[in-house]
Amino acid sequence: MFEQIKDFLTNRIFTSRLRVLTAVMVLLAGILITRLFVLQIVRGADYQENYDLTVEKDETIAATRGNIYDCNGKLLAYNELAYAITIEDNGTYENRKDRNKKMNQEISDIITHIEANGDSIDNNFGITRSSSGQYSFVNDSGTALQRFRADVFGHASIDDLEYNDKLGFDEAEATPDQIMDYLMGEERYNISDKYDGEMRYKICIVRYNIGQNSYQKYIATTIASNVSDESVAYIKENSNELTGVDIKETSIRKYVDSEYFAHIIGYTGTISTDEYNEKKKDDDSVELTDVVGKSGIEQVMNDYLSGTKGKQKLYVDSVGNLIQVSDYEEPESGDDVYLSIDKDLQEATYRALEKEIASIVYSKIANIKTYHTTGEESDIMIPVYDVYHSFINNNLIDTSKFSDADATDTERSVKSAYDKKTADVFSQLQSQLKPTTGTVYKDLSEEYQDYATYIVTYLKKQGIFDKDAIDASDEMQTKWTSESLSVNEYLLYAIEQNWIDITKYAKDTKYVDTDELYGLLIDYVLDQLQTDASFEKLVYKYAIQQDMISGNQLCALLYEQGVLPEDDTTHDALLSGRISAYSFVLDKIKNLEITPGQLGLDPCSGSAVVIDSKTGEVLACVSYPGYDNNKLANSVDSTYYAYLTNSKSEPLYNHATQQKTAPGSTYKIVSATAGLAENVITTSTQILDQGKFEKVSNKPECWIYPRSTHGLINVAEALRFSCNYFFYEVGYDLAGGNSNNYNDSQGIEKLAKYASMYGLDSKTGVEIDESTPTPATEFPVMAAIGQSDNNFTTISLARYITAVSNRGTVYDLTLLDHVEDPASGETVATYSPAVKNQITALTDSEWSTLNSGLRMVVEDLSAFKGTSVAAAGKTGTAQESLLRPNHALFVGYAPYTDPEIAVATRIAHGYGSSNASVVAAEIMSYYFGEKTLENIAESGANTETTTNSVTD
Repeated sequence: MFEQIKDFLTNRIFTSRLRVLTAVMVLLAGILITRLFVLQIVRGADYQENYDLTVEKDETIAATRGNIYDCNGKLLAYNELAYAITIEDNGTYENRKDRNKKMNQEISDIITHIEANGDSIDNNFGITRSSSGQYSFVNDSGTALQRFRADVFGHASIDDLEYNDKLGFDEAEATPDQIMDYLMGEERYNISDKYDGEMRYKICIVRYNIGQNSYQKYIATTIASNVSDESVAYIKENSNELTGVDIKETSIRKYVDSEYFAHIIGYTGTISTDEYNEKKKDDDSVELTDVVGKSGIEQVMNDYLSGTKGKQKLYVDSVGNLIQVSDYEEPESGDDVYLSIDKDLQEATYRALEKEIASIVYSKIANIKTYHTTGEESDIMIPVYDVYHSFINNNLIDTSKFSDADATDTERSVKSAYDKKTADVFSQLQSQLKPTTGTVYKDLSEEYQDYATYIVTYLKKQGIFDKDAIDASDEMQTKWTSESLSVNEYLLYAIEQNWIDITKYAKDTKYVDTDELYGLLIDYVLDQLQTDASFEKLVYKYAIQQDMISGNQLCALLYEQGVLPEDDTTHDALLSGRISAYSFVLDKIKNLEITPGQLGLDPCSGSAVVIDSKTGEVLACVSYPGYDNNKLANSVDSTYYAYLTNSKSEPLYNHATQQKTAPGSTYKIVSATAGLAENVITTSTQILDQGKFEKVSNKPECWIYPRSTHGLINVAEALRFSCNYFFYEVGYDLAGGNSNNYNDSQGIEKLAKYASMYGLDSKTGVEIDESTPTPATEFPVMAAIGQSDNNFTTISLARYITAVSNRGTVYDLTLLDHVEDPASGETVATYSPAVKNQITALTDSEWSTLNSGLRMVVEDLSAFKGTSVAAAGKTGTAQESLLRPNHALFVGYAPYTDPEIAVATRIAHGYGSSNASVVAAEIMSYYFGEKTLENIAESGANTETTTNSVTD
């Protein structure tokens, strides 16, 4: 058989090469057809599935955040549907260089297109860039800055920051420029110089954000939030060319009337590295893209508000196209939070406070260049030239715009004047700082004294001049502090004494003598000051005072830079001189078009708290100035955040719950309570005010002395007239002075005992950041009138006066009312003030005596003359510095006979306590229906009733 087959093939089939070739082709075709049959028919479904479902992603679905409401159900915080542009780092590249080049180009194209549509990238980067190209940290000190540095250099902890030999600097001290050079350099993102400086910065922000998510697989990074329909269309139309870029339907957090509530509600933001690490311990679903509460109620109630995430499996093909969704679990919306705060009362309180602060500023502005204190805080004036300078000093005007290509004529003119002034200043400093010459500090002009002080302070701030190494008893140090030494002599001596760390400014010091080290130090300082923002503002101050830059120019810039709404008529009148800058400033402050918070001059801040006397519910808790938390939520506006952190009025600081000052005479109620309860006085005891209290070494005087005295008065009258002498005697007697056994500690312990009864030694319990009040620890005679080292928050004073109003019930406070499930309407949690303690040390008769005295206080106050509300209260004026106005305080309640609300107000550096009482009177008038919100909102600053007088 085999032979037959062989013969057939040899003699029949393979008799020609063509036949052989044909046979081979037929055989190969058969194999190919068979293989295709297996691939497409037999296993086609399997291969199709493997092709389509190349990638399986587990995706979480964010839950809708709960709303926040006031006590009456008025909306304060909610969510709004929006679209975001996201990017995943899922492209395929030849190498890292190719990856950087293509990603940078793609990001640049996206930025260019969305900005053309009026959108912008999310920027919560830790470094800002001015329009002139200068970089600066958003947080210039503290843990937040070090956390940012650690993230940049890839460290899990700030403790891992170290000297980087490769980069040539200490990571823990890396400057903004060093960080930007590192990130934009070949080591990281290799962002080409072909892009302009601003574009390189923006590309870097996006790349950095992508990098922060790099170790979580399939996590998309948001490039821009809340983008327009035009930008959405651009991304969708170019999706095939944009690698990893997509449109995501999301929501953004929105706040109603934000400046009134920002300090209470706080804001949301992307979870930080530290927050992520902490939350990840207990919750595996936490992701680096999560939005969480960053401050205030948003942070405290985050677990209620955030809800429960959903999840699903996504199947995508090799190019990222979605093929299938499975295992879908719907997210559960967050719960709604209801506050104890009354929205309208909060707004009325804020507006009343701002209006009164503006009234004080208005009344104190004088058409002068400078003012030197006479020693009387109540006489301190605000030179209008300080107002002009505040436009720059408090960053109302952006000087970096002066160098822009599209700078206005006014901006160019001001910049030219500044440049001329700067050149002169540095020339003078170069001459004055020579080692062989120099003028004794006290013989310098005030301007150059400021420069000399700034240089020394700058070196200490930079850690070059070690202030801890200074010997205060050293002869040369004594000469410096007494202004009898020149700054160059002082710095030379400091180098010799090793008070200055030469390694921080001189690299090779092995063969350098003192004079050379001094020369290097001066070169370093002058070089640094060329770009130092604070020194720039100091130079501007003197350029303005010397009329090189006019007030009219600066006022016109408020229009040109959009601080004030467009008004060509007024703008042109300012530049032509038809309107004086002085009258312009007064008019704008009067109408609250320029606010005290924007100026940052004393006074520029204040606080007020309103509590229900019967229940202890917090109805209003206001800190002025407020801020727009919409600009910090979702994605932080880093430029705005930098403005807030650098503002002289400290808008991010809660002046109601965090600021502590002496209480002034508002403390005298504590002293009266202690005196009555400890039987050193009775309700009928009379003490003769002799003006000067001679029984202690400092011999303090009553505020009315030497003009007069209060004569023979009892405790109710002492409260009415705020007689210091009466309460000096009470403090003295509490210390055992009436038994000739005076003991400071005994007096302080007794005062502290009753301060504690009123809750003045502990936090009130509100959920937001709060400082602990501290009663006095020394000098009972002075402590009895609210001086010594008494330090209380406004909210602690509010709780205190609430206890006085209701005759002894002290509450632990809360800002919350209840939490509600929005789907079912069921209450999830409830909150209410808890009774902390009941003061039982006073009899009803003694309470009535105190209330009678406090009623007489209000009857004598002009602020309450125009109201029918029968209130009671106590004024207080607290001195902090002879160079700044006193703090103004008032605590009170109404109606006097059956109190419904208690109020505490404080205006930091608000001159006289009567000014604080004006705010309280407005609040009470609104609460009891004598004034409407419109009445308060529409009226501008009061130009007639502010007072500087001290009567407590």
